Amino acid sequence: MRYFCVFLLVVLNSTSCSFAQNPPPKPNVILIMADDMGVECLSMNGSLSYQTPVLDNLAREGVLFTHCFSQPVCTPSRVKIMTGKYNYRNYVDFGYLDPGEKTFGHMMKEAGYKTTIAGKWQLNGVKTKEKDNQDKNRPYQMGFEEYCLWWLTEKGSRYAHPRIYQNGKLLETGTDDYGPDIVSNYILDFIERNQEQPFFVYYPMLLVHSPFVPTPDSPAWKEPEMRNKQDNKYFGDMVAYSDKIIGRIVSKLKALDLDENTLILFVGDNGTSRNITSQTTTGPYQGGKGSMLDNGTHVPMVAYYPRGGQKGKIEEGLVEFSDFVPSLAEAAGIQHIPKSDGKSFFKALTPDSYAPRSSIFIHYNPNPGKVQKHDGRFVRSIDYKLYHNGRFYDMRNDKWETQTLDVANLSDSQKKAYLQLKKELDRAPAYDFSIPSRSASNK
Repeated sequence: MRYFCVFLLVVLNSTSCSFAQNPPPKPNVILIMADDMGVECLSMNGSLSYQTPVLDNLAREGVLFTHCFSQPVCTPSRVKIMTGKYNYRNYVDFGYLDPGEKTFGHMMKEAGYKTTIAGKWQLNGVKTKEKDNQDKNRPYQMGFEEYCLWWLTEKGSRYAHPRIYQNGKLLETGTDDYGPDIVSNYILDFIERNQEQPFFVYYPMLLVHSPFVPTPDSPAWKEPEMRNKQDNKYFGDMVAYSDKIIGRIVSKLKALDLDENTLILFVGDNGTSRNITSQTTTGPYQGGKGSMLDNGTHVPMVAYYPRGGQKGKIEEGLVEFSDFVPSLAEAAGIQHIPKSDGKSFFKALTPDSYAPRSSIFIHYNPNPGKVQKHDGRFVRSIDYKLYHNGRFYDMRNDKWETQTLDVANLSDSQKKAYLQLKKELDRAPAYDFSIPSRSASNK
C-alpha cells in the first residue's frame, strides 16, 4: 500500500508539473459586430421577418444573452466597446477615435495574440478637422497588425464596387465585387495563416447598414444596374447574407479544427434603422437607431465557446459595451486587466459562478459641439430606468416609456429601485447637455 501511495504521488506531481509547463492554449477570439442590427432581427429573439440559422445554432451550442445594450449609434458604440470606457471619458467627435486611447487591439497584441480588424473603420475623423484624418496607418497604431477596411479615408461604396483599403493599399475592385465578401474572405485567409498561434479578429461588419440594396444572393444582383437600387425589401436579404458570412467563418474554424478553442462573440452596434419595421412573435417592432429607447439600444448578443462547456444557456443578466474589454482580457488570461468601466461576463460562458451587473450606464452625446434632443444619459436595471433629467420608468410594464413614474408617489419597491439607480447615476461627473462641449470631460 505504501508503494502504491508513493507511485500515486509521483504520478500526481508529474501531472501537475506537466500542466504547469503546458497550460491550456489561449483561446482564439473572434468579435463580430453587425452594423445597425437590433435585437429583433434574429429569429432566436422572436423575429418572424428574417431567418438566421447560423446564429441560432451558435446560440443553441453556446450562450444567448437577452439583455445586451449598446450606445444608440455607431461611433459612440465603437469607441466604447474598443476602449471599455464610458463616452464621457474619451469620446471626442463623431467618426473619430482618439489615437491616444488604448484599445482591445493593443491589449490582445500585448498578450501574444496576432491581431486584425476587417470591415468598417469610420474612426479616422475623415469628416472632421482632426489632425492626420487621412492616416492609413491608424489601425496599426490602434493595436491591429493587419487590416482590411472600408471608410479608412474617403468613404465610397461599401457594397457593390467597394472602396476598401487593405494594409495601406487601396484595392482595385469592379462592379462584380461585393465589400462584405472581400473583408470576410480576408478574415478567412487571416485565420488560415495564423492557425498555429492565438489570434484575435475584430470584425465590425459592413452589413446591414443602409443603403438597403441587393446582395449577391438577391435575384436583382444579376442585373448590374440594380445593384445600387435602394429598397427596404432588400433588408431581409442583407440580414440573411450576414448570417451566411458568419457561417463561412464557423466552417473555416471547423475545417482547421480550431472551433473547440475559439471564442466567437456576436453583437449589434445599435438599433435597426428607423425605416425598418420587423414582424416578431410579440408584434411589429420598428427600428430605433439613434434613440435612447430600447429599440435604439437593445442589441442581439451570442457567445459560442465550446471549451467553456455552456450549451444552450440563456443568460438574462445585463451586459453593456464597456464589458467587452474586461471579458476579452479574462478570456485571454490577462492577469492585469486594463482599467475600464466594464464588468467581465466571461464566467457566464463557463461553469463558474457568475454574478451579472445590476445596472448599465449609457452616456450619449454623439456630436460634441452641438445640442441634440436625444442627448443624455441613463442608468437602468432590468426592471427600471432613470434618466439624468429625473424621468423614471417601469421597464417591465412600460417598455416604450409612455408613462413617467411620479417620484413623489412610488411604491416601496419602486422607491428602493429609484434610489439605487440614482446612486449609480450620481457616480458620474456632472455633464450639462444643454451646453455644447468640444471634448471628453473626464478622460
